[in-house]
Amino acid sequence: MACQLDATPEGRPSMEFHDYYAWLGVARQATPDEIKKAYRGQARRFHPDLSKAPESEQRMREINEAYVVLSDPDKRAAYDKLAEQRQAGAAGPRQAPFGKEAARPKSPAEAAQAYAETAAHTSASSSTGPGTADTSGFSDFFSDLFGRMGVGARGKSTAQARGEDQQATVALDLADIWSGALRTITLKSPHFDAQGHASVGQRKLQVKIPAGVRPGQTLRLAGQGAPGGQGAAAGDLLLEIQVKPHPDFKLDGANLLAELPVAPWEAALGAVVPVALPHGPGLSVRVPAGAQSGQSLTVRGKGLPSPTPGDLELKLRVVLPSAHDPRARRLYEQMATELKDEFDARKVAASEADWRPQEEPR
Repeated sequence: MACQLDATPEGRPSMEFHDYYAWLGVARQATPDEIKKAYRGQARRFHPDLSKAPESEQRMREINEAYVVLSDPDKRAAYDKLAEQRQAGAAGPRQAPFGKEAARPKSPAEAAQAYAETAAHTSASSSTGPGTADTSGFSDFFSDLFGRMGVGARGKSTAQARGEDQQATVALDLADIWSGALRTITLKSPHFDAQGHASVGQRKLQVKIPAGVRPGQTLRLAGQGAPGGQGAAAGDLLLEIQVKPHPDFKLDGANLLAELPVAPWEAALGAVVPVALPHGPGLSVRVPAGAQSGQSLTVRGKGLPSPTPGDLELKLRVVLPSAHDPRARRLYEQMATELKDEFDARKVAASEADWRPQEEPR
């Protein structure tokens, strides 16, 4: 996913050229929306809190670095220009007009200056793009390309510009949606010296997650992004919410889905059975007499909390006692003898299948 960048004529050592498009899995012609969608998908796949893959932390750093560059129009333009120069150099020097020096690939430092010149002429609508994410690291390639810029967006000195917005992802347990949570995240942030040169620092931030958030929701924390230079305002932190998988519950929008095991006599005769919840005390639900496996019960307002709460959707599963138990086996044998002529499971199932479409929708 990386290839060598040729050494410059001045004799500077070669360094890895990073293919940010390959890191995100997008084409070089990808639109901003496609880049954002790819970033979110890769972040969900490789976030260390969600993935057990040994390479997840490294991949997350690569994904964050690629998104920082490709989501910012100015950085992307500078990166694309460097890539074009590099490709031209790999194909061999071009035929130069008489008396002029043939074109050569720009070094990363020269590309940084090209970026600064591009940014100075960028319209105000592009301003500052997303910054680094919580587990991202700046590679030497990134630092050499963008860390020496003297001019930022709108033609201002980088050291005097507002800090960039940063993006981070936080993984919550399902119960945190009801109770809220405190999380400590680590952010990589650029710092500027008196000459406007950038260096990368690390800071920890404790974040309070409010109750009622949704998976995929983004919280904006004003002033908690990258610091500005020379007293300028800091950027914001854009915190995307992810929810860890739960062994017993799934989410469908605001609805909470679960399976409810019941005994045969509870399904046949009806019963009030307990239901555990991912948060706090459980509740009791009434199973109607004659219930069958696969039948759904809805408990209104017991889904995710919100001004209009979701529902709790329970799918029944009838669990049979093992026939290895002597008492259960005797009862099965008695039922087989006494109900053999009156009960045909296949006919009952077929008649229920014919009857279900006639039910009125809820």
